[in-house]
Amino acid sequence: MTEFKHYPVMLNEAVDMLDCKEGLLYVDATLGGGGYSRLILDRIGKSGRLISFDVDKDAIEHSKNVLKDYDNLTIVNDSYTNIKKYLEENHIKEITGGIVFDLGASTPQLTNGERGFSFMTDAKLDMRFNQEQEFSAYDVVNGYREDDLVRIFSEYGEERFSKRIAKMIVEKRKNSPVKTTKELVDIILEATPKIKSKIHPATRVFQAIRIEVNGELENIKNTLNDVLTLLGNNAIIVVVTFHSLEDRIVKNFFRYHSNKCNCEPNKMICDCPKPRLELMTRKPLTANDLEIKENPPSRSAKLRAARRINK
Repeated sequence: MTEFKHYPVMLNEAVDMLDCKEGLLYVDATLGGGGYSRLILDRIGKSGRLISFDVDKDAIEHSKNVLKDYDNLTIVNDSYTNIKKYLEENHIKEITGGIVFDLGASTPQLTNGERGFSFMTDAKLDMRFNQEQEFSAYDVVNGYREDDLVRIFSEYGEERFSKRIAKMIVEKRKNSPVKTTKELVDIILEATPKIKSKIHPATRVFQAIRIEVNGELENIKNTLNDVLTLLGNNAIIVVVTFHSLEDRIVKNFFRYHSNKCNCEPNKMICDCPKPRLELMTRKPLTANDLEIKENPPSRSAKLRAARRINK
């Protein structure tokens, strides 16, 4: 088994927001290294229950060992997109306490050279969170049309040189497929001008491909809608995001469902239903200086929380 070490970002802030209580059901949508789960379990006592999800088998095996002493924990090797399906199949009507999401790739996924997430080591083009999924980064890089590559690099990576990079990829793959991360990095470096930046030129393209491969943004949108129907009254949803695209989805979702009115400005009579969420964070929480020093990736994290009301 691959060694799995993951730093849970804003651990105390996230679990504090959940306001854990004994006797209630909680969900950790993204188990990872088990950091959130362990703290939740410590706070809900033996009368509480936690169900934790992860699609990554390395994360599952690691966390099963770390959390083996907790009898009130159920670990599910499945994507958080299937939370609603799992609860329904197990006749669980509500998440009575709350749910936490730690979105994005974990440190072991990003640093494991074999998985193809990192542009710092050479590996096969992969980037799948779920290793049983067939569709991979190879299919995106070698199968997408030029205009589709431009779209995902622009939308998901906010890459300013999307057209140049996409054009170069299409040109290079005519001779032979792009098979490795190094080959892709070399293409990106050749396609982009040399400019001073703290960010590696491949960063945004790799992020965009990873999002596309794993359907991350659509998964977030769909799952938030599912979870809203599952939360019991006063149950809390906490979401930690790591880039602006994720945060925008969560922000807009929370805002829409916490507004008293979402009518068009010219509508005379409002017939909007009562708000279903109460914002607990008007502005997102961010990691403190000490955490950023200990774990630099946490600098981009944003935490938002809301409480289910009017159910």
